[in-house]
Amino acid sequence: MKFEKIHNKGQAQLFRNQYLEYFTKTHPLVIWAMYLPVIIYLPYYSNQVLGFSALNTALLFLGGVFFWTFFEYIMHRFVFHWVSDNPRIQRISYVLHGNHHEYPRDRQRLFMPPVPSLIIASIIFLLMNLVIGQNVFAFFPGFMIGYLMYGSMHYAIHAWNPPYKWMKPIWRNHHLHHYKSEEKGFGVSSHIWDKVFGTAFDLKKEKENKAEVQKLMFIKKTSAKQIS
Repeated sequence: MKFEKIHNKGQAQLFRNQYLEYFTKTHPLVIWAMYLPVIIYLPYYSNQVLGFSALNTALLFLGGVFFWTFFEYIMHRFVFHWVSDNPRIQRISYVLHGNHHEYPRDRQRLFMPPVPSLIIASIIFLLMNLVIGQNVFAFFPGFMIGYLMYGSMHYAIHAWNPPYKWMKPIWRNHHLHHYKSEEKGFGVSSHIWDKVFGTAFDLKKEKENKAEVQKLMFIKKTSAKQIS
């Protein structure tokens, strides 16, 4: 994912076919609308139909949220940043994630598009069902709310300055991943696993380049006061 230039305008063309190209784009609200009914209904099903207690349902749901942060880290580090000399693998990596590094302000490709998203989510649900059985009905919606929060957080990191000072390390971790080193800072919604696996930036030693940060933003607020 070494590019001669990071483009702050436009977006990558992933397919020559205009219809395939169209289906590589989506809006965050479309994905939220797809999964929110599932996220609401499955815990209800666990409690009312399967007989899980409210506490057990809540704990499984929260477990799913926490597991998402680990899944996010593993996918980002080892799949999205898969290093290979094989042109096909390079092509897959670019379609999955490399285009975002080359065009970081392309807001239409921050969420997985609906069709591949539904396929992958279904496969993950089935695999989870094989491992944890009926617990999946409470665990999976937590996992998916983790995904939705991750995508929304990713959008916010590129769109705005952190709304609260305590959130700034998360923002900086991702910005440094983009313009300092793609071999660190794989966590987006959190950087807990970067700390666990030694891939976190030492933010105390990293000098903040506000000009570079602004280049990654969708919305530039030149008059807004930066959080120091």
